[in-house]
Amino acid sequence: MAVTETSARSYASLNKIPVVTADAAPQAQVRKVAPPERAGVGEGPYRSYRPRPFTRAERDEVTVLFGGLHWRAERLIQGAMENLGYQARVLPTASRADLLTGREVADIGQCCPTSFTTGNLANFLREEAKRSSPEDVARKYVYVTAGSCGACRFGQYHQSYELALRNVGLETFRMFLLDQGNPDQGAQEGGGLELNIPFTFGAIWAIVLSDVIQDMEYQTRPFELNPGETERVSRECVEIVYDAFRRRPWRGAKWGSVIWHLATPHFVKAMREVRRRFDAIEVDRLRVKPMVKITGEFYLQTVEGEPNYNIHRWLESEGAAVYPAAITIWLDYLLRLAGQEFEDHIGIERAARLKLGGIRAAQGLLRWTYGRMRRALAGVPHEMPDQYTLRELAAPYYHSRLNGGEGDMLVGKALWAHRTGKAHMICELSPYSCMPNTMSIGAMAAVLGKYPDLLYAPLEIKGDAEVHALSRCQMILTEAKKRAQREYEQVLERTGFDEASLRAAVDARPELRRATTRVPHYGVAGSAANLALHLAAERR
Repeated sequence: MAVTETSARSYASLNKIPVVTADAAPQAQVRKVAPPERAGVGEGPYRSYRPRPFTRAERDEVTVLFGGLHWRAERLIQGAMENLGYQARVLPTASRADLLTGREVADIGQCCPTSFTTGNLANFLREEAKRSSPEDVARKYVYVTAGSCGACRFGQYHQSYELALRNVGLETFRMFLLDQGNPDQGAQEGGGLELNIPFTFGAIWAIVLSDVIQDMEYQTRPFELNPGETERVSRECVEIVYDAFRRRPWRGAKWGSVIWHLATPHFVKAMREVRRRFDAIEVDRLRVKPMVKITGEFYLQTVEGEPNYNIHRWLESEGAAVYPAAITIWLDYLLRLAGQEFEDHIGIERAARLKLGGIRAAQGLLRWTYGRMRRALAGVPHEMPDQYTLRELAAPYYHSRLNGGEGDMLVGKALWAHRTGKAHMICELSPYSCMPNTMSIGAMAAVLGKYPDLLYAPLEIKGDAEVHALSRCQMILTEAKKRAQREYEQVLERTGFDEASLRAAVDARPELRRATTRVPHYGVAGSAANLALHLAAERR
């Protein structure tokens, strides 16, 4: 009975709901929105970003911005550009705030180096615009960066920059790309920026010299007796070489400039002054420290700061010595890639063999120049590995024609450092969502299957997951410390030294306390172990 009454009340309430028939329903209003005005739509193919001209008359009033390397290379490149009459300014090292800005104002599918560099440029320009106006910023600055193409997002960086600039209201800002495969692009539209031989060779020589100074610094700082001295001396040395670039004489726009850079003692003299400064630093090479080789994506292995969680300084603070990644090796790799194209066309293209010979000659000159600057620092900085050895080592695991990012060189460098005893541990810095680095890390699984004693720490760098990445690295580093200590003890046993007699032998040779004294490499990675073997060899 109760159910029936409840049902009746429900039906009664339903009958009170007004029903509108389809015929009586109001007609839907169609909203008409005009399409956005787009110049040139339907008039031709898509056109990529093209900056308005930067004229020669503007050069004295416009500042050229650049960045993305470590501070030594940036400072020397600045000197080379100022030598050519440019007003040059280095962007500040990217920060986590730049990462967040890059994610906000550019496409979300980018890798973290793109986010860092895009946000870095956008934040710098936005702050400058607050002090004046967007129009003033667009008039006072231009940005120069490297460009490329291939499997890596590096080829699309400029599109992220363009999108970010539009989103921050600076769409009229001018950017120019330096094609990493063309050292002589000539004058850009307007003639204000000339990407010619003096410009390119100045940048290359700046990279070579900064690599040698950086290597010297990293081999010295973990063993310095007076904390902070290496940092101070390194900055003084970079300023000495910066001044040498500013005083670079003009030798023409093509072959005169090439010949001068190859033959001149101008930079060797500056590096000898660098050596004199490092001579004064006292070191204790008997500190047992694991040697950690840095590899990975170009930007993350090069920069020193928040983009890679300050990994270089963090490793040193944890008791390690760092073997940094030299940019010159990457330049040598690019030449090797260019040569491979001609290798594949021998017998098909008439001049392929001749062009390959030219590439090999360029590689030889680059390596000779690096060695020349290295010898000016008493041969202490590490030598460059041979690119064809790296290719051979990597061949069973990674095809040399897969050339996105650093391609097979990442696998080759890891194997080279391990098999030649250059490092106790490999730390590979891989950006979040980087396809080429994901491939190299996958290939390293096969390498570890064959070399299970290779200590390998692949760190995925997202920019905001520092604790996760560093804790992962610390686990491998703990094992590397044990390996370094075990190596040292085995060398003492082989040589007949104990710690006291080895210390006495070092104290009897005051020159061994100088940072510029070269200790040969005897197939072991640790500084203390190599020093013990060196003294044992001399004793015999």
